[in-house]
Amino acid sequence: MSSPNLKRGADHLAGPAVDSKKPKGNGSITSFFGAPKSKAPGPGPVKSPAGAAASPVFNKQKWVATLSAEQKELLDLEINTMHESWLAHLKDEIVKPEFLALKRFLQKEKQSGTKIFPPEDDIYSWSRYTPLHKVKVVIIGQDPYHNHNQAHGLAFSTRPPTPAPPSLANIYLGIKNDYPSFQVPPNKGGLLTPWAERGVLLLNTCLTVRAHQAASHSNKGWERLTQKAIDVVARARTRGVVFLAWGTPAGKRITSINRDRHCILQSVHPSPLSAHRGFLKNQHFKKCNEWLSERYGPDEIIDWSLVPNNETSTAPLAVVQNSSAVVNRLDQVEKVTKPTAATTDTERLSKSALEDNEFGEDLDALEALAAAEESSKF
Repeated sequence: MSSPNLKRGADHLAGPAVDSKKPKGNGSITSFFGAPKSKAPGPGPVKSPAGAAASPVFNKQKWVATLSAEQKELLDLEINTMHESWLAHLKDEIVKPEFLALKRFLQKEKQSGTKIFPPEDDIYSWSRYTPLHKVKVVIIGQDPYHNHNQAHGLAFSTRPPTPAPPSLANIYLGIKNDYPSFQVPPNKGGLLTPWAERGVLLLNTCLTVRAHQAASHSNKGWERLTQKAIDVVARARTRGVVFLAWGTPAGKRITSINRDRHCILQSVHPSPLSAHRGFLKNQHFKKCNEWLSERYGPDEIIDWSLVPNNETSTAPLAVVQNSSAVVNRLDQVEKVTKPTAATTDTERLSKSALEDNEFGEDLDALEALAAAEESSKF
């Protein structure tokens, strides 16, 4: 049984909250962006700058009363740990025979003594860190990390002190190419809870995995639920959000999304096997903020920084002026031929990402290799 009293934001991982600050013209990336202020949701439907009402009026207790005894047993985790803003929209999906079959499978895995990651209470942490009414950006991942002290329910993110895996190291490189002031967390940390709390939904398409067996829970039913979650975002966030789809599998998840309403940014995967074929300079983090600024204003862009109170960094490339993002164009950046400190740092981090695969069997790398082999057939 899972605990019904989990904190929505899993504060034991995220650390103390940082007060919001208004952007400053020559400040650091942290002071420039500043986490947007938020208010606790009230009893009724919640409205936010990035969309209309996040969920219909949902009486959780009344809904639970309609479930059979078996359904209550199988769905105990969803009832007690999924944020209600998501449960209101996914409640019909999780009572379907396909999802109940998945829960019976997971129940047998647990009863047999099989170790499953992430820890049970973290499977739906993405829903608690990023309630539906706060979603501004969606980053689509694949399979959870399958070794100890790694996965905790957020795509690409790792628990401290586990360092960032190669794909996340390349994501850091992409941010640094867009914002030279970006600093990699101490000890190459990979905890991305600050992003999740700022409205970046970090959603894997499969939510569990057997210990040390990559993709062992794929095609068991999770993909249907997470596709439903993606579709809920596309439908409920009526003013639009940004979808970041990296790699072929992620690209397939957003094919039906309305591109007039939402911003879709696609590229190769950040895996070491594919990142240098376009990911590192795709400018997705800058383009994401440019779109958010134009749609909602400069106060609604994402602070990508992960190092608090970083006063030594230089001003980021993107600046906000007159409620729109003015971004240094890539062709202007490429005219600079003399190596800079940021470039040197980027090259060093890239080499580290390629040579230091902390996780041994990197599923992200395997995905990229499979995609490359598939494309070579044509």
